[in-house]
Amino acid sequence: MTPRPASPQPASPRPASLQPASTRPGTASPASPQPAPAGPVPPQPPPGEHRNLLTDDPELYELRFPDPGFTAARWAESVLREYGAGPDVLDLGCGTGRDAEWLHRAAGRSVTGLDSSATMIGYARTRHPGPAYHVGDMRTFHFAPDRFDAALCLDSALLYCHTNEDLDALLGRLGRHLRPGGLLVAEMRNGAFFLGRTELLDAPRVDTVTRDGVTHTSHTTLWIDRAGQLLRRTRTWTSDDGAAPVEQHSAWRLLFPQELRHLLAAHGFTVLALYDRPGPRTEPPWTDGDRPADSADEDRIHLVARLDPRARKRS
Repeated sequence: MTPRPASPQPASPRPASLQPASTRPGTASPASPQPAPAGPVPPQPPPGEHRNLLTDDPELYELRFPDPGFTAARWAESVLREYGAGPDVLDLGCGTGRDAEWLHRAAGRSVTGLDSSATMIGYARTRHPGPAYHVGDMRTFHFAPDRFDAALCLDSALLYCHTNEDLDALLGRLGRHLRPGGLLVAEMRNGAFFLGRTELLDAPRVDTVTRDGVTHTSHTTLWIDRAGQLLRRTRTWTSDDGAAPVEQHSAWRLLFPQELRHLLAAHGFTVLALYDRPGPRTEPPWTDGDRPADSADEDRIHLVARLDPRARKRS
């Protein structure tokens, strides 16, 4: 799942998924109840008015978050090659299938894409054929044990695990499905970035995308739910064709580097790399041959972890 905005954009929009299908970028969060936000909370819509315009319309999603050079997929492939990953790759939260298709077509990998949005998976099968696509939840998916050499979790897909239980469930699933020594490659928002920084929170962000002569404008507001350790987003879409406004709500877990290391170690993973730049959504973005920085301070974080063969099959 994947067209993503470049930094410094709010939480990534890859309509990933582990979430229930109705909750990918811009709707309610996973099943677990969430504590009340500690900070100011924008008005909430009545139940049933939550919409996710981009997940419901994958073509518009790809227009809004173009990646003509397949930077995200090429970055992922460079990491897989560097750490010697085998050919079988699981793309968790594959969204429109753009990255999965490139890895299948250009890198020759056998790719399985998983996303909770049936609309996204339908689009991926039609517009980005080649990989095997499945509708499913990141916390409960089931394939044959030891099926994959590597799992990708791009564009903050991992952060749709809002609770510790969600994260445990996902990492447990990976422990069961990765082969001995399998890799987890993830790219996501960095919770540590928000310690003392407010530039992404101070004012709404305005973006536009035009299709078939109709201009769609989004106003995005972010705020921190400290009790839930979540970055919450309200996005309102308007268009110049007279359609009614659409308001979306979504959230991402804010994970800190040491917290992430601890979680991974508890599930038998060894962190091989954890750094903030360069990556597919950093500014400047990653290009071929770039080396990781020795820092984890900026708004994106990139993770490579290997499953210890001695610590498998916990779920």
